[in-house]
Amino acid sequence: MLRPLHQSKRRRLPALAGGLFVLTVVLGFIGIALAALLAGRLSGGLLQAFADPVVRSVLSFTLWQAFLSTLISVGLALPVASALARQPDFPGRVWLIRLMAVPMGLPVLIGALGLIGIFGRSGIINDVLTSLGLSQPISIYGLTGIIVAHVFFNLPLATRLMLSALERVPAEYWLMSASLGFSPLSTFRFIEWPVLARVIPGAAGLIFMLCVTSFTLVLIFGGGPAATTIEVAIYQALRFDFDPERAVSLALLQITVTGAILVGLSLLPSASDTGVTTGRAFTRFDGRRPLIRAADGILLLLVTMFLILPLGQVIVSGLQADLLRLLSQDAFQQAARTSLGVALAAGLIATLLAYGTVAARAEIAGARNAHAGNRLLSLALASVSSLVLLVPTSVLATGWFLALRPRGDIASFAPFVVTGINALMALPFAVRVLEPAYREHRDRTGRLAESLGLNVAQRLRRVDWPVLKRPLMTALAFAMALSLGDLGAVALFGSENITTLPALIYSRMGSYRSTDADGLALLLGAICLVLAMIGAPGRGNNANERETPDAR
Repeated sequence: MLRPLHQSKRRRLPALAGGLFVLTVVLGFIGIALAALLAGRLSGGLLQAFADPVVRSVLSFTLWQAFLSTLISVGLALPVASALARQPDFPGRVWLIRLMAVPMGLPVLIGALGLIGIFGRSGIINDVLTSLGLSQPISIYGLTGIIVAHVFFNLPLATRLMLSALERVPAEYWLMSASLGFSPLSTFRFIEWPVLARVIPGAAGLIFMLCVTSFTLVLIFGGGPAATTIEVAIYQALRFDFDPERAVSLALLQITVTGAILVGLSLLPSASDTGVTTGRAFTRFDGRRPLIRAADGILLLLVTMFLILPLGQVIVSGLQADLLRLLSQDAFQQAARTSLGVALAAGLIATLLAYGTVAARAEIAGARNAHAGNRLLSLALASVSSLVLLVPTSVLATGWFLALRPRGDIASFAPFVVTGINALMALPFAVRVLEPAYREHRDRTGRLAESLGLNVAQRLRRVDWPVLKRPLMTALAFAMALSLGDLGAVALFGSENITTLPALIYSRMGSYRSTDADGLALLLGAICLVLAMIGAPGRGNNANERETPDAR
């Protein structure tokens, strides 16, 4: 009995060593940035930030726009999710639910261009209103534009979370409400609201966090000093004002704000999209009245138009650009090579770190008597995602900017820093994609592989790889897509040494070459779509691939 137990412990050592390596890399990368940030500034940086009226104004606007964006996103998602749940036979319901997944995986810059094409000064809405005799009645810039953009990206997220909860309500509840003659208001009060009330706090907290740390949308739609968030203010302090001290104060303020939000999120029930929202039909009797069907239909049609018009605008405007000329330009080719190179490197790093995290946690969970050190390692690895949220992109970029400044030309280090930041930002999502598939696979094959006495290499080649290659490809493709669409890190370090496609699109927008920007956005979207198709879960030809779970 001792020998198999000893062999089992030896087989766990590579996974535990991998987990320790992941923890060292992540903590080291973040620790260097924080050390440079705090060096000699620990005593007064945060107090100076709160004492500065400009910084207080930035903090106030950051929290206010996040509050309004969250309130409107969740407030609109409530009737939309209820309407989708009430109308299982709504034409195109399945496609509307799938459409709601697009903004969550869409590069932010593409969505922003689509919204400008609809609501901008020369957008469709203003053209229609101008033809009616009104002169430029809508402005997409400033607080209004930021809120509209945040609602565009976060309304689908909140709706899917709520709809997922409503679809888990037992069918007997709806049958009982019909037999008791519940009105729509009573159905909402006694059945839907108790379910949604458990989801809304977590969903609202998540959306609030995303809005507080928003960078690209505020950079594009912000109306100058009056509409600037902490993330954008950090970028401006380093990129334009060359004021590292203010950047440090703002970065410390950002860590304080995100830390307080994370503490609040930990006290709320988690909101997770379980993937149940696949359009399955279930019996609802409260949505059959003609007036309710008409109201739900109008609401769902408006939401569909709000989501699909910007996406369609990107396609239409992009096709009007001279795509062949853009493809032949050296600027595009260099930016595309840089983007794909950084995305591939960041994706590989994120996937390998995610695999090391998941493998170590699974081995510790599978041990009968894991000692305190292993349990502590598992807890530390589980906290990596929260640590990444605590120290957002702008703070990491600022820390590394200060750390590398004494070493000379910062631009020469830009590709490595941007790759590292993008990999770290994609790590929590790669873990989420990979962990369910890995745990299910190990539950099925762990004892068999152990009884066969396979070493680490044999187990990886013969047992793990045939089943896990699809989830690994999904995690890689998703991490690459996140990196391809990122503008945060490269905006600070961008130079002639590293110009990515988002940076090139943003520069074309800034020089009023909107047609080129639309064409480049379409090309970037096409690349992301190809990555999504490569990483999309599908059925393989062999038994092992058919066992692969649908990791979303």
